[in-house]
Amino acid sequence: MQKSMPPDTLNRRDFVKTTAVAGTGLLLGGGPLSPGLVGLKNKVRYANVGTGSRSQMYQRAIFQTYAEHAEMVGLADVNEGRLRLTQAAGKAATGKDIPGFDARDFDRMIEQTQPDVVIVTSVDGTHHQYVVRAMELGCDVITEKPMTIDAEKCQQIIDARHRTGKKCTVTFNYRYSPPRTQVKDLLMSGAIGDLLSVDFHWLLNTHHGADYFRRWHANKRHSGGLMVHKSTHHFDLVNWWLSAIPVSVMATGKRDFYTPAMAQRLGLQSHHERCLTCPEKAACGFHMDLAANRGLKALYLDNEQYDGYFRDRCVFRPDIDIEDTMSLAVAYDNGVHMSYSLNAFNAWEGYAINFNGTKGRLEHRVVEAIYVNGTDTVQGGIEEGGVTTRVIPLRGAPIEHEPWTGEGGHGGGDDVMLDDIFLPEKKVDKYKRAADHRAGAYSILTGIAANTSFDTRAEVRVADLVRDIGYPDYAAMPSHVQPVPMP
Repeated sequence: MQKSMPPDTLNRRDFVKTTAVAGTGLLLGGGPLSPGLVGLKNKVRYANVGTGSRSQMYQRAIFQTYAEHAEMVGLADVNEGRLRLTQAAGKAATGKDIPGFDARDFDRMIEQTQPDVVIVTSVDGTHHQYVVRAMELGCDVITEKPMTIDAEKCQQIIDARHRTGKKCTVTFNYRYSPPRTQVKDLLMSGAIGDLLSVDFHWLLNTHHGADYFRRWHANKRHSGGLMVHKSTHHFDLVNWWLSAIPVSVMATGKRDFYTPAMAQRLGLQSHHERCLTCPEKAACGFHMDLAANRGLKALYLDNEQYDGYFRDRCVFRPDIDIEDTMSLAVAYDNGVHMSYSLNAFNAWEGYAINFNGTKGRLEHRVVEAIYVNGTDTVQGGIEEGGVTTRVIPLRGAPIEHEPWTGEGGHGGGDDVMLDDIFLPEKKVDKYKRAADHRAGAYSILTGIAANTSFDTRAEVRVADLVRDIGYPDYAAMPSHVQPVPMP
């Protein structure tokens, strides 16, 4: 087995953590700035819209890990209770009152708090309105993936970027995960020559995969479906691994598992509205006890009265309109073709991807650690021993590569990405893992094209969806014209 070391994933800077301070004083709305938020010229000023569970990684980074360089000056959400909970967490971590705003008062938050950067972690279908407006008001933007959910909204972001010149960063933590960076390193080195085709299959199990059908993600108007919300990660990885952009997509998709008919086939009398009030909860293997999950209870169940959002809806209800079974054929501008599938009801979680090149084949497999801790389904990164990466020459024995490893969320990718975002001095990165609006657009356009192809049963040209994107900044890859050795 060949050994090599990841470039920047094992030794990270130690930071002085801010001391927790007693008290949970709250400041909502349009009063003057707290004295602690004035005159912070030596720090980058951040505001965050959308204070659900995905925002917490960024909040912890600003409140604690990168407090020397960053300051949270404003928070906004559509749910007052969740907003107050986040303010209390910020107060406990920093000792400062952070102004909170209804998300409908986004402009007023920007005017009163004067952030340099806005972090967008709201529902996917609203990303575009905050990204565009933040840039128009003079702020750079960091947005969770997906950048947005359809072609029209994507065009609005691209146009605003050209119009304002402001920066839009899209956070693809999978790029920073050590084993996935290792795959990029091998491909860049020419280990299998230049690339010709890819087979990529992603599996979601019946704990994590089912959760998308409980939440707002289950309706395309909010999430774009799994082709956009989830597969954006996967399509971006392929774009980045290949240093290429998608040209055309042909796709089929259906929902066969998370349906009312399947509920009956599994022995239930029917689907129901939600797990909390379900009369058949004792018989259902998909039951989620929201009240027993301390973190989700605090964020969602305790704050339902503000917006009526149920975090534990039945996975078999008829109003779901996203697919659970999807297959794609994708062509890229460098001549590579990819077959891709996503299934959301599998026995294990993870993926297998195979790259076929002029000198051989690279096989990469990851099993993700998804487990149930009491009533809490946990996505725990990569399972111990769950990564295999090997190169198989056209003729000869396979070469096993010891996987690069790291610590932290998403297999060690989160911490490296957060360094890249929040540290003032950026390291030179030969893999070019940082992503902007161009990469964000092409990551979603494969899934957006797939959604169109599901409906039309026709091949969709990506260039027909959004114009004037520009070409992402990718690392150089082996040439399609260089000589290759005779096998």
